[in-house]
Amino acid sequence: MLAKNPCKGKLIVVEGIDGSGKSTQIDLIHKWLLEKGKSVYFSEWNSSPLVKSTTRMGKKEKSFTPTTFSLIQATDFANRWENQFLPMLKAGVIVLADRYAFTGFARDVARGVDPSWVRNLYSFAFQPDLVLYFRVPLDDAVERITFGRAKLKYYEAGMDLNLSDNKVTSFRLFQTRILGEYEKMADEFNFHVIDATQPVQKQQKQIRRLVNQVLSDWEGLPNPIESARNYSRLELRKAQ
Repeated sequence: MLAKNPCKGKLIVVEGIDGSGKSTQIDLIHKWLLEKGKSVYFSEWNSSPLVKSTTRMGKKEKSFTPTTFSLIQATDFANRWENQFLPMLKAGVIVLADRYAFTGFARDVARGVDPSWVRNLYSFAFQPDLVLYFRVPLDDAVERITFGRAKLKYYEAGMDLNLSDNKVTSFRLFQTRILGEYEKMADEFNFHVIDATQPVQKQQKQIRRLVNQVLSDWEGLPNPIESARNYSRLELRKAQ
C-alpha cells in the first residue's frame, strides 16, 4: 500500500484502460469544482517537460524496452510529483490527476516488468484520497478508440510486445493484460468502481457524490479568481 496523504490538499485520480471515458469525466469534475470556487490543479500522465523530448525521440525510433519505458514514465511522474503534486497538496489545493502511479503498475507489468520493482519506483507517492476506476468491457473500449483515432500509435497498441502484426489485434491483447492488472489492484488500493457503460451524466452524478464526501473535511484554499469575483459582487451590492 502507498502511504496516506498527510497534506491539507486532496488528491483525486481517475484510472482505466484506454477508451474508458475517464478523461471526459475528470474534465467535467474539474470544471464543476472551479465553478464551486475551489482551488484545483489538473495534471495528465506523461506530461512533464523534463523528459518530453527524450520520450518523443524514443517512441519515434522505437528504441524503448519495457524496462526503459518504465523508467522514463516513472521519471516523468517523479518530476511532476516533486514540482506540481506535492507543492499543491501542501498548499491545500485539490489535485486532479488523469492517470496516476497505478497506470505505471498496470502498463509496466502488462509489458512483463517485475511488479515489485515497478511499485518500488513509485513508493514515494501517496495513496490518493479518491481513486475512480472506470470499468468498461474491452470491446466497448476498443470500439471507442479505433473509431475516434485515425490510427493507433506503436507503443499505444503494444506493438513492442510482438503480440500481433495487426495493430488493432495487438491493442486488444495489450489492453486485456492491462485490464487484468487493474482488476487485481481494485481492492488493494481501494478503487471506487464506476460503471463506464452508463450515460455520462449518470456517471457524473455518482462521481460528484463521491467527490463531495472526500471534500467534506477539506479546509484548503479557495479559488483566488472566484474569490475576487465574489468580493467584487459584494462591493457592488454595498455601493447600490
